[in-house]
Amino acid sequence: MKLRNIAIIAHVDHGKTTLVDELLKQSGSYRENQRVAERVMDSNDLEKERGITILAKATSVVWKDTRINIVDTPGHADFGGEVERILNMVDGAIVLVDAAEGPMPQTKFVVGKALKVGLKPIVAINKVDRHDARAQEVINEVFDLFAALDANDEQLDFPILYGSGRNGWMADSPEGPQDQGMAPLFDLVLKHVPEPTVEDAPFKMIGTLLEANPFLGRMITGRISSGTVKPNQTIKVLAQDGSLVEQGRVSKILAFRGIERQPIEEGVAGDIVAIAGLQKGTVAETFCDPAVETPMKAQPIDPPTVTMTFIVNDSPLAGTEGDKVTSRVIRDRLLREAEGNVALKIEESQEKDSFYVSGRGELQLAVLIETMRREGFEIAVSRPRVVFSKDETTGETLEPIEEVLIDVDEEYSGTVVQKMSERRAEMIEMRPSGGNRVRLMFYAPTRGLIGYQSELLTDTRGTAIMNRLFHEYAPYKGEIAGRTNGVLIANEAGEAVAYALWNLEDRGPMMIEPGWKVYQGMLIGIHTRDNDLEVNVLKGKKLTNIRTTSKDEAVRLTPPIRMTLERALAWIQDDELVEVTPKSIRLRKRLLDPNERKREERRKEAEGV
Repeated sequence: MKLRNIAIIAHVDHGKTTLVDELLKQSGSYRENQRVAERVMDSNDLEKERGITILAKATSVVWKDTRINIVDTPGHADFGGEVERILNMVDGAIVLVDAAEGPMPQTKFVVGKALKVGLKPIVAINKVDRHDARAQEVINEVFDLFAALDANDEQLDFPILYGSGRNGWMADSPEGPQDQGMAPLFDLVLKHVPEPTVEDAPFKMIGTLLEANPFLGRMITGRISSGTVKPNQTIKVLAQDGSLVEQGRVSKILAFRGIERQPIEEGVAGDIVAIAGLQKGTVAETFCDPAVETPMKAQPIDPPTVTMTFIVNDSPLAGTEGDKVTSRVIRDRLLREAEGNVALKIEESQEKDSFYVSGRGELQLAVLIETMRREGFEIAVSRPRVVFSKDETTGETLEPIEEVLIDVDEEYSGTVVQKMSERRAEMIEMRPSGGNRVRLMFYAPTRGLIGYQSELLTDTRGTAIMNRLFHEYAPYKGEIAGRTNGVLIANEAGEAVAYALWNLEDRGPMMIEPGWKVYQGMLIGIHTRDNDLEVNVLKGKKLTNIRTTSKDEAVRLTPPIRMTLERALAWIQDDELVEVTPKSIRLRKRLLDPNERKREERRKEAEGV
């Protein structure tokens, strides 16, 4: 059977996964009475809850005697490592662009990588049925983007389709016809995307996606570059430097058939398959015939820009809610994650009870923490810090700078510009984006953007949309002012009492409810002033046996501030930690004992830090 391999790339929320749903449906991959979930490719719980794609995944459809392997990719820049890896599996890409928003930062990032690899893109303008659609202007913006990314003449001569993924149609014009469904897109893929190029050589495949299967063990997915592979065949794994990682037998070969994966008797060159049976081989390594001596070259991956410390939970409530609490178990889990996710980097500290985890952004690390807590882990994590670099010639400190695109209502644009300039951002562009909205573009240090998302939504009454993308390493921009408020700290261990919380409401908003367990050093609220304050939340009302007619027993409390994981990570300071367990998210001081905190402050003052 003839083959085509394509990736669907776009910015977050432009409709990639919904489009894949329609392609599967209209190619006859489902039985007529089969019940299928919406966004079937978003398979794990976090993807379904957040409505975003986190992991790249493959599927396949058959159209006119040709098997089309489709790879659905994430739209968030934080998960860009997933996209960079899969580009060596495909020969073409469908660049999906929203008819109203136009090409956004993540589109630029992925398209740049795809053009560099030499892929010929097909541009699909999605959501043309939106009331604010501006398809023709968006096409011009896409062309300008391709030209800015040094596309060659062949890549600039891209075919264009218009349509609506949700309504299941694509056509040569925004008006339709809508009765042909996705057929124009399928036909264009067969015509425009070349067949996989195949070498005449023994079996070779570069590992692209890694997963653990409960029945088959480690499974590695990739595209076979040359030769064939069969079950029980002996193959070896070569690292990037050419050294032997392991040699073993293939126990099973699975190919993507619709949303199912089916065992096959032979994997042929050009097809995307998953191989089981090897114990150590991982992504970016070459799986090959024992006769092959040189590994295949893998795509270079951009370096991580943000790092966090994962610490063994040592709070008084440690081990009461989770069952995976020791450093050995946490270490094994993090190393397992780093194997399959090449954008993550794990380092051990000298004390052996904490680990430095570096990634592309807070969202990527927050998803890892959320996944771990659902698996029963208890950990404490520090505030995200940026990864600095050194200029090799001048020795100057460099920091990561991001390109930030903010769409906001005109009336709030002044506030956004002011807040961004306080965070050492430099404004590059300001232009209207239709409907009394303005599109602002900045180059801002990553340090200044940590924790800005929630502040931006507060400043703009929830109307702003922020997109960010790593731009470059540039000289250090100077100090950035952090949080202005202090915190309220519990001074004893026990259960919080409503009467005590009610008395403390003048001091600032609370983050806990009556009946919650607290311990010395735990953060229970935000102080209205800039200093930290230790308070007693266990003090109940002294009762007498004299009856009164007053209603002062009925304490009415203001609802507490709910700290989500992402908000907590962005809000804490360097001397604070977020304690994450399967049931709770608590905030605490790194040093729980107040005397130790004072000693640390005096030491810092003496050292002039």
